[in-house]
Amino acid sequence: MRDLIVTENITLDGVIEAAEWFAVANAEGVDQSDLTAVLGTHMASSDAVLFGRVTFEEMRGYWPKQIDDPSGVTDHLNKTTKYVVSSTLADPEWENTVILGGVDELRAVREQPGKDIVATGSIQLVHALIAADLVDEYRLFVYPVVQGTGRRLFADAARIPALRLIETLPFNSGVVLLRYRRP
Repeated sequence: MRDLIVTENITLDGVIEAAEWFAVANAEGVDQSDLTAVLGTHMASSDAVLFGRVTFEEMRGYWPKQIDDPSGVTDHLNKTTKYVVSSTLADPEWENTVILGGVDELRAVREQPGKDIVATGSIQLVHALIAADLVDEYRLFVYPVVQGTGRRLFADAARIPALRLIETLPFNSGVVLLRYRRP
């Protein structure tokens, strides 16, 4: 069975809503080469990404238009299979995209041969994946910022089993990768 990995950018206080706090690591002169290298490794170990409709539409509106992207994200997203969970999307308008009607259809996808499936952003979907006990690993890129308010990754922490830390990796930008797996 393929692993389902949730990858999120997150603040110290657990907020994952996209906001201006990304600027901390993206400031001019900040060396991101180490972070880019790790992202490349993660992309190489996956052959599918999973989005909710809102995040998918945001990604579709941005990544296909990027040129000269040194991170490799543009090439990866354009070539890899993209699954979008939506009951309203009719035409994905992005090649290599498969529309899933719900989380239950993802179970069959996980049974197919292949590499990791990575979900990112898509807070409603991620909450549904957590509730359905489908997440094998969490890759949390923790930014050195306290947001105070916003939607959090673990909205219902009582449902999360104890996790096992498998990697801690600080980056030049001040971001720290924490990787956790289910026992």
